[in-house]
Amino acid sequence: MLLTNLNLATMRGGYGLIPNAAIHIEGGGIVWAGPRAEAPKLPPTDCGGKLVTPGLIDCHTHLVYGGNRANEFEMRLTGASYADIAKAGGGIASTVRATRAASEGELLASALRRLDTLLAEGITTIEIKSGYGLDVETELRMLRVARQLGKERPVDVVTTFLGAHTFPPEFKDRRQDYVDLVCNQSLPAAASAGLADAVDGFCEGIAFSVEETERVFKAAKAMGLPVKLHAEQLSNLGGAKLAARYEALSVDHIEYLDEEGVSAIAASGTVAVLLPGAFYYLREKQHPPVTALRSRKVPIAIATDLNPGSSPVHSLLLVMNMACVLFTLTPEEALLGVTANAAKALGLKDRGVIAPGMKADLAVWDVERPGDLAYPLGFNPLAAVIRNGEVVRGSLK
Repeated sequence: MLLTNLNLATMRGGYGLIPNAAIHIEGGGIVWAGPRAEAPKLPPTDCGGKLVTPGLIDCHTHLVYGGNRANEFEMRLTGASYADIAKAGGGIASTVRATRAASEGELLASALRRLDTLLAEGITTIEIKSGYGLDVETELRMLRVARQLGKERPVDVVTTFLGAHTFPPEFKDRRQDYVDLVCNQSLPAAASAGLADAVDGFCEGIAFSVEETERVFKAAKAMGLPVKLHAEQLSNLGGAKLAARYEALSVDHIEYLDEEGVSAIAASGTVAVLLPGAFYYLREKQHPPVTALRSRKVPIAIATDLNPGSSPVHSLLLVMNMACVLFTLTPEEALLGVTANAAKALGLKDRGVIAPGMKADLAVWDVERPGDLAYPLGFNPLAAVIRNGEVVRGSLK
C-alpha cells in the first residue's frame, strides 16, 4: 500500500512534519516515508490531504475492573479527600470488592465497552494494569481479561502487574505478609503464565512504602520484568528516586516530584508520565514539575489513567487538551506524549514514530495541522486507523 496526498507528522524530534507526503507500507510495517515526489512507483491510495500520525498509545490505564464509584465522586465534591475516602474503606478497596465478585465474562464485557470508546479516537496500543484483585486468583483473572481484549479488538495490549496497589482488608494489619504474597505468589504466578509485561506499584502514604516497593522491584527484576511506579502523586516519599535506581520504564503522576527526583529519572532514562485526568478529578493544586522535566530533557508522556475512582476518563484527545491547559504542555508535547514518548514509557521501540522499520500503526485525521488534535473538546476528527498495515477503522478516502 502506498498512501499519498497526506500531511505527515512523523513525530521524530517533534512533529517532524512533511507536507504533501507519502508512506509505503508492506508486510505490516513501514518501508518508506517522505515527500510525495520521492515516493516509490506504486499504485497510490489518495488520502485527500488528511493528516497522518502514528497510532495513539495510552500508556497508563486501569481499564479492567468491576463496580462503579460515582458515589465517591459526589463525596469528593462535598469535601471528602481521596485519602479520607480510602481510609474509610472506599477508593481502591471498594473496587477490589466489586472486582473480586465479578466473573471473567463480566469483567470482559464491561472492559470492552470502555475500550471501544478509546479505540474510536485512534488508539492502536494500550497498557492495562491489574491491581483491583489483590489476591492471586483475581489478579490473574484481570490480566487474562486484558490479554483477551487484544484478541477481541484490533489493538495491542501491554499488561502490567499491579499487585502492589494497596493492602487488601484481610492484610490490613499484616503488611509484610501481603508483600510476601505479592513477591512469592501473585507475581510469580503472573510471570509464569506469561500475563505480565511489566510490574508496577503505588508508592504513597496510603499505599506502599519505599522499602516495601523495593521488595516488589527486586522480585520483578529477578524474573526479568521491567518496572514502573505510581510515584509522588500525593506527597514526596522518594519513590521516583527508587524507580530510577531500578531503571524504571516510567514514573507516573509525579505532581510532588522534586529537583532531586527529576535529576534521578533524567539520569536513568525513565519517562515521566503525566496524568491530568486524576489531577482534574481530585481537584489537586500541586502541578508536576514540567519546567524542570523540560530542562533536564526527560521524555514526557501523558495518558488517561482510566480508572473508576480518580480518573474515569475515556478520551485520550481530552487528556491532550487537559495536559496543555492544566500542565502547560504545548500541543506538540501533548502529541509526543501519546505517540513517541508513550511508546518509550512502555519499552516499545517499534512504534510511536513514522519511519522505515516501524510498525504500520497509523491514525488518519481530517484536520490540517497536528496541533488541531489538542485544541477542541468533545470533537473527534478521526477518519481512519491502520494497524499492522491494514485499515481497521474508517476510510482513507
